[in-house]
Amino acid sequence: MRIAVISPAFAVPAVFPDIHEQALTRMRELGWDPVEYPTTRQLDAAPTDRAADIHAAFADPSIDAVFATIGGNDQVTVIPHLDADLIAAHPKQFFGYSDNTNLHNFLHNLGIPSVYGGSTQVHLGSGTGIDDAHLRTLCAALAGESIELTAPSWGASVGISWEDPRSLTEDGPRHSPTRWQWSGPAERVSGRTWGGCIEVLNQIAIAGRLPERIDGAVLLLEASEELTPAGRINDIVRAFGERGFLRQSAGVLVAAPPTTDLEGRTLDPDTWRDTVLGTIAHYAPHAVCCFGVPFGHTLPQLVVPYGGRVTLDGRRQRIWAHYELAGRR
Repeated sequence: MRIAVISPAFAVPAVFPDIHEQALTRMRELGWDPVEYPTTRQLDAAPTDRAADIHAAFADPSIDAVFATIGGNDQVTVIPHLDADLIAAHPKQFFGYSDNTNLHNFLHNLGIPSVYGGSTQVHLGSGTGIDDAHLRTLCAALAGESIELTAPSWGASVGISWEDPRSLTEDGPRHSPTRWQWSGPAERVSGRTWGGCIEVLNQIAIAGRLPERIDGAVLLLEASEELTPAGRINDIVRAFGERGFLRQSAGVLVAAPPTTDLEGRTLDPDTWRDTVLGTIAHYAPHAVCCFGVPFGHTLPQLVVPYGGRVTLDGRRQRIWAHYELAGRR
């Protein structure tokens, strides 16, 4: 399997090349053939050049999937340079999260399913190895399979700083996994997903690139590593409620936010959870909601369909992810 490895946001391999090289090695050990592009290791590459790499990766018939090295904060400037007709003619699975919400939303608007999650730098290259829970969902996604999502055996907000050589061989502090908390009706719902990183969704909304409607969707909501306070996050979620997106959703998945960072700052997860879930309950009391599924900025990460289907069973409190190969709906 040939996998394009691109940096459509921040070119982190230019800053931490050892982690990047270890990611490529681990991909090869899995039997994958990673393929880099001109801006994969080019720091501060122009948006037009990053868009050219996206075009090249999608247009190449030998490429089976496209992985982002990491997120960033300026992918919103790349989207205007994308050729929608070219990408629509060569649909492929795209893996990424955080700032890559921009590209996921772009693909969603073209009717192309993708996969929310995955970062070669974070989840493949650093630490002692690829976590089993992450790899299970990653492989299911690449195969276009349906699986039940289950909670990992541990959790973490951050690993070891990549400036520290130990980040290549050691993991950061771990804690017990976040308990999945269910709310809403005890019903079974299934829908195509839309959403992503809450702070990035705010950028997409201001740029005028949201879909018109998301009727029947399972909404994905997760917060970045910047430990954005509950009040600011809730302002954005409430605005989506006013737009009608919460009311239009059949279900909502909310990832537990990171609670600490490398500088030692902390965030109160209980206040964050209760504030966001309260707003969801106000605007979407009909929606089946599960909080704590780790598809966002925490470790280990489960990758989930974006534009593909997710089934939430509120009565049995179980979740199934139905991954789809792009172009094979």
